[in-house]
Amino acid sequence: MVLLTAASAVCKWPPSMKSRGKEYVRESAFCGEAEVKLCVIKGFAPPLMAALMAFTPLIISPVSIGQTIDIQKGASLFGTSCIGCHDAGGNIIQPGATLFAKDLERNGVNTEEEIYRITYYGKGRMPGFGEKCTPRGQCTFGPRLSEEDIKLLAEFVKLQADQGWKDIGN
Repeated sequence: MVLLTAASAVCKWPPSMKSRGKEYVRESAFCGEAEVKLCVIKGFAPPLMAALMAFTPLIISPVSIGQTIDIQKGASLFGTSCIGCHDAGGNIIQPGATLFAKDLERNGVNTEEEIYRITYYGKGRMPGFGEKCTPRGQCTFGPRLSEEDIKLLAEFVKLQADQGWKDIGN
């Protein structure tokens, strides 16, 4: 009965039953069964549409929540392990070895797998960060990264290179 009363509250008098430009709400006793069903649909349409519109970005988003979290982890790893030499994708030690797409391509580092390999084992002046990196002189003296962390880092670097290092976050 509460639903009937709430639904009937949206039923309006016919246009000819207006007084001074105001519409009057009918009492639930005057709404017919078919009219109540229509009123229920009309009454729930705006909230349902609002909910649909609110959740649509989550449903059709090209980046899943898991991917977003991985990118954030990659950004965090980059901030703690790489940013000292590669701030904003550059390279303060070796200017020709930046993390920009043109330099990565020129140096034969076109894929996440290649970025992973160089991050794990090092190359030239860049030390390796892998747990099993050898020889010792080629590897970082700082903390080593797990294979999963290096994968996330390689994914992040490739994504940023493809986007031109516009926004690396915090």
